[in-house]
Amino acid sequence: MKKIGFLITGLLFALNIQAQNERPITTGVPFLLIAADARSAGMGDNGVATSPDAFSQQFNPAKYAFSLKKQGFTASYTPYLTDLVNDISLGQINYFNRFNERSAFAGSLRYFSLGEIELTDRESNSLGNVKPNELAFDLSYALQLSDRFSMAVAGRYIRSNLRFATTNTDASSANTFAVDVAGFYQSEEMAFNDFNGRYRLGFNIQNLGPKISYEGDIERSSNFLPANLRLGGGFDFIFDEYNKVAANLEFTKLLVPTPKVVTDKDGNGIVDGSEYQAAADEYNNISWASGVFKSFGDAPDGFKEEIKEFTYSAGLEYWYQDSFALRAGYFNESKDKGARKFATIGAGFRYTAITLDVSYLFSASKVKNPLENTLRFSLTFNFGDDYDQY
Repeated sequence: MKKIGFLITGLLFALNIQAQNERPITTGVPFLLIAADARSAGMGDNGVATSPDAFSQQFNPAKYAFSLKKQGFTASYTPYLTDLVNDISLGQINYFNRFNERSAFAGSLRYFSLGEIELTDRESNSLGNVKPNELAFDLSYALQLSDRFSMAVAGRYIRSNLRFATTNTDASSANTFAVDVAGFYQSEEMAFNDFNGRYRLGFNIQNLGPKISYEGDIERSSNFLPANLRLGGGFDFIFDEYNKVAANLEFTKLLVPTPKVVTDKDGNGIVDGSEYQAAADEYNNISWASGVFKSFGDAPDGFKEEIKEFTYSAGLEYWYQDSFALRAGYFNESKDKGARKFATIGAGFRYTAITLDVSYLFSASKVKNPLENTLRFSLTFNFGDDYDQY
C-alpha cells in the first residue's frame, strides 16, 4: 500500500494535475505551494493581504512590520493523501520578532515527509526501506517604508531528498535557493454609516531562483521552481468592539513557462518520440530567469489561455471579541490547468497568548484533491508586549 501511495503521490502531488489531456504547468518541489497554516487554509488558501499573523512568512512576510504582537512562535501539521496512506504530512514552524516600530524579521522551516517506502527488486525481494522528504528553510526581513506601507525580502534554502540509490546512481539530495519580494499596504480605520472599515493590499513574488535537478545534466533533467505572483486585497468590516468580518480576494499566477505544443514537424501525420524529445529539450533549455518573463505571454492559445493560468481564492473571516473566529473560503483553477476547485471552512480559538486554528477542505472538482477530507491544525504562541492598534 505504501508503494502504491507513493506512486500516486508522484502523479497527484504536483498540485497541477494533468487531467483531460490539457496543458497544466508542473514544477519541482510543489510542496512550497501548499498552505501550511490552518488560518489561510480555512479561507481557501488566502493570505497575501489578510491581517498580519505569525504565519505571514509563507504568503507575505511584509505583514510582519504591522504585527500587533512583538514576537510569535507557531507550529502546524497537515496530513496528506489521508485516503491512501497515514504517514505523509507537511509540518511547519515559524518564529517572528517585530523588534521595533518599523522592522521585523522571521524564520520558518517547512518539512514534507513522504512516509516510509519499501523498495523491492523484480522478484519482490526487499531492498530495504527509504524515507523520502523535502524541506525549505526561510529567513525574511520586513521594513515599514511609510506609516501605511511595508516591504520585505526573504531568502529560502530548498532541499529535495527523493532520489533512491541504485547500482548506477547515488541517493544525493537536490539543492537550490530562492528569494521572495513582498509588499503590504494597510489603510487607516475609516468611519462609515453603520460600521468602521479598513482595507489592505498585498503582493508577493515568490520562489525566484535556479532550477532544481537530481542529475548532473542541468538542462536536460532540471525542473523549474514554483515561482509565482500573488496579488490580493481585503476589507475589514468593524461593526463594534466585539464583532468584525474580513473579506479577502487573491489572484495567483505561476511564473513558469507553459509546456510546449508538440508538432508534427515531419509532416507524416505521426508525432514520434524524437519530436516529443525536441519539444522537451526546447522547454528545458529555458533558463529560470527567462521563464519568469516568458510566463506572461507564451501560452500556445494566446491571451485566453494566459488568463486560465490565473487562480483565484476568496475568503471570509469573522471574529468575536478577538477570541473566537469562523472562516470560509473557495479556491478555483481552470479545468485546463489543473482543475483544482475546493471549498474550505475553519475556526480559530484564542486564549491570552495562545491561538489554535483548524480547517477542513471539500473538493468541488472531478479531480480528487490530495487534501480532501483532511483536518489541518495550527498552534500559535505570542509573547512580549503588544504594539498599539495601527
